[in-house]
Amino acid sequence: MSTPPSPSGAERTDASAVRIGALVPLTRPGWVEAGRHLLAGLELAVREANDAGGVAGRPLELVVRDTAADPQRATAAVDELARLGVAALAGEYHSVVARAAAARADALGLPFLCSSAVLDTLTEQPTERVARLAPAQSHGWQVYADFLLGAGHRRIAVAAEPSVYWASGARILRDHLAPRGGTVIELDLRAPAPAAVCDELADHRATALLLLVGHPEPAVSLVKSVRHDRRLAGIMIGAPAGQPEFAEWARLLGDDGAAIPFLRYLPEHLSPLGARVETALRERLAEAPSFVAFEGYDTVAVLAEVLRSSGADRARTAESWPRVAVDGTRGQIRFSRTPGISVWQWAWAPVQVVDRDPAEPDRFRVLHTG
Repeated sequence: MSTPPSPSGAERTDASAVRIGALVPLTRPGWVEAGRHLLAGLELAVREANDAGGVAGRPLELVVRDTAADPQRATAAVDELARLGVAALAGEYHSVVARAAAARADALGLPFLCSSAVLDTLTEQPTERVARLAPAQSHGWQVYADFLLGAGHRRIAVAAEPSVYWASGARILRDHLAPRGGTVIELDLRAPAPAAVCDELADHRATALLLLVGHPEPAVSLVKSVRHDRRLAGIMIGAPAGQPEFAEWARLLGDDGAAIPFLRYLPEHLSPLGARVETALRERLAEAPSFVAFEGYDTVAVLAEVLRSSGADRARTAESWPRVAVDGTRGQIRFSRTPGISVWQWAWAPVQVVDRDPAEPDRFRVLHTG
C-alpha cells in the first residue's frame, strides 16, 4: 500500500506497518514524468513484498512526499517523515534535491537509500547512513565522454544552465576529454536565445552540442533551433542527463527528438526478474517503463531485505549497507566504498548510451556500453 501526499501531515495507516518515506518529484518544476516512473517502481515493489509476507509478518507502507525539485521542501519532508516514524527513506530523482535530503537524513540518523540522483558529493562528509543505487555522475558521464570520442567528436560545445549538477557534469566531461584530445566549449546561456546559441555553435565549428539544461525548456527550444539551422546540419545533439528517455520528449519534439544520445542505466538484456518487472511496470504505467522505474523497484527490493534483517531499527539498518546482496532487476546489488564518493555506492549499475531511432522514434538504439 502507499499513502499519498497529505497537506495536513495527518496519516491513516496500519499501526503494525513498517513505513518507508518516499521522496518523489510529482509537481512542477520537478521532472514529473520521472517522478511518476520512480513512484510506480517503488509501489510495485512494496506490493510484491507484501504479497510475499512483508517484513517479519508486518506490511510495508510507503509514505510519499512530493519534493517538486525543491531542496528546502525535501528537507522539510525529511523532518516530517522522521517525526512520523519511518524506518528509512527512499527515492528522489533530482541530484541537488537528493543532496539536501541526504544531509538532513544523515543529521537525523535516518537511513536513506537514494534511487536515482547521481551527483558524486551526495553528502559533504562520508556517512554510514546513506546509500545509492544510481551510478555516480563521474562514472556515467565518463562513459558518455568515451562514446563522444569513439564517435569522432573532438570539438564539443556545452550549453549549461547555472547549477551544481550541470557544472559538475561539464567539469567531468572537460577533465576526461582534454587529456584525450577533446575540447569542451562552454556556451553563454545568460542570454539564452536559441538563435544566439546557434551562432556560437557555427562560430566555434563544434561537431557536438550537449544540452546541460532543464526539460522541457530550454531543451526543447534549443533542439528545434539547432535542427532547423542549415549551418548546423552535421552537428550531433546530446543529452547525457537523460531527457529523451521519457515519452514527453517524443511528444514535444517528434522527429527532431530522435538521434540525441543520452545515458540510461539498463543492461543489454534483462534478467528473468527484470523482464517480469518490466511487464508489470508497463501495465501500471500504460507505457514502456524507463530506467527510473527500475531504480524505484530495486530501491524497495533492497530496503525490504535490509529491514527484514535489521528489524526496522534505524541504526541497524544503516549498519547493513556493506552486507547487502540482493538480486535486483538489473543485476546483483552490493554496496561498497568508492573513491571520491561519500556514501555507500552500488558500483556499478549497467550504463548505456542510447538514442531514439530516427526511423522509429519510439524504439531505442544502444550506441555504447560502459
